[in-house]
Amino acid sequence: MLTAVRYALRPMVPGDIPQVLDIERESFPSAWPQSTYKRELQNRLAHYLVLVQQPHEQPPERSPAPLALPRHPRGWRETMRRLFSLQPPPEPTQELILGFVGLWLMVGEAHIVTLAARGSQRRRGLGELLLIAAIEVALARGQEVITLEVRRSNEAAVSLYRKYGFSRVGVRSRYYDNREDALIMTTPPLSSAAFQERYQPLKEAHRRRWGGAYSLPPDL
Repeated sequence: MLTAVRYALRPMVPGDIPQVLDIERESFPSAWPQSTYKRELQNRLAHYLVLVQQPHEQPPERSPAPLALPRHPRGWRETMRRLFSLQPPPEPTQELILGFVGLWLMVGEAHIVTLAARGSQRRRGLGELLLIAAIEVALARGQEVITLEVRRSNEAAVSLYRKYGFSRVGVRSRYYDNREDALIMTTPPLSSAAFQERYQPLKEAHRRRWGGAYSLPPDL
């Protein structure tokens, strides 16, 4: 896993969605509905990572609730059909999620669709760590460039992206729900000397400041 001291990055699972929504609501003027994240986790082009705090102790496992067969006037066959067609809700994640990032991997282009850190955990390098993770995924998957949209008013995010070599290439007028413009930003080719000469020292500087060694799970 991608780790940094007490943190770890792993693929998002359905049980993470409630905490992800909490982070999104405090980070953005408008948030995606829960159904959108459920669909995204089934999207073969989408890759979502969550940054979690490693617990000191594992919480005790919960005993599953007894399964009660529903009564139905159409008889046993209909009862069994209804029973086995139901999907139990996922167990909520017990780890504290500190942030998340999602990107789509298309033909030669990785597109960051969302990135956010929990408000109480900001100014600890977590947003930058999530961006590094997205770049590492794109590099590992052989993507040529990374693109994204960012709110014009989000100066902190724009500054971070520029720090990592993203440049503004366009504007989507009134793109967001509040009719705010989106800046379209993209990197130089990820394999180019220009990008790597900027990126590698920044990644190393982040590691030295915040600690941790960086590696990605093989399935990402």
